[in-house]
Amino acid sequence: MMSDFGKAFGQMFDRRFLRVLLLGLGLTVLLLAGATVLLVWLVGAFVPDDLTLFGVTLDFAGRVVSLATIGLMLLLSVFLMVPVASAFTGFFLDDVAAAVEERHYPHLPPADPVHWREAMIDSINFLGVIVFVNAVALILYFVVGPFAPLVFWVVNGYLLGREYFQLVAMRRVGRNAAIAARRRHMPRIWLAGTLMAAPLSIPIVNLFVPVLGAATFTHIYHRLESRSQ
Repeated sequence: MMSDFGKAFGQMFDRRFLRVLLLGLGLTVLLLAGATVLLVWLVGAFVPDDLTLFGVTLDFAGRVVSLATIGLMLLLSVFLMVPVASAFTGFFLDDVAAAVEERHYPHLPPADPVHWREAMIDSINFLGVIVFVNAVALILYFVVGPFAPLVFWVVNGYLLGREYFQLVAMRRVGRNAAIAARRRHMPRIWLAGTLMAAPLSIPIVNLFVPVLGAATFTHIYHRLESRSQ
């Protein structure tokens, strides 16, 4: 599994791969920046520039709150990057998988790319599941205390692993066979997804995870399926 990640990481500076990487990074940063601007604007609309507490007027309160909001967004990016990683599959997974296969599996016939509409529907469905499950899991995070990060990784590892592997497999064998392959290899897929979810908890680093995840799961699919044949 680590060799799969090593191959994916080693291709980061491939010209075709780098194009997708930069596009993915750009859209991810724009999405997070847009969410930050929106949140800062909402806070600014409700928090006055001058705030009086205990008879003391703080004429810089609005700026302090805005800066604190930006810091909060960095923290929230840990949670926001999970749906971002999910949405990424609908836009770029096929391009990443094709670049990986072109370099590492040139003997394979051309894949049948998943139709953009089908991929988008799957991504939206997965995104809805991820948002709902994480909203429910927020309650559990308060219950488990210090084990909350582990729960976060395990829950999202299952969801992201399931999504990435299935969409990679669908390019080669279609939906039904992809679902069968996913069920056949689910323990390994879950573990790989958990290892993918863990760095999503690290700001800045998490920006690179969706692209590397797509490439890594392409290698995982080919490795696991070659052993099954």
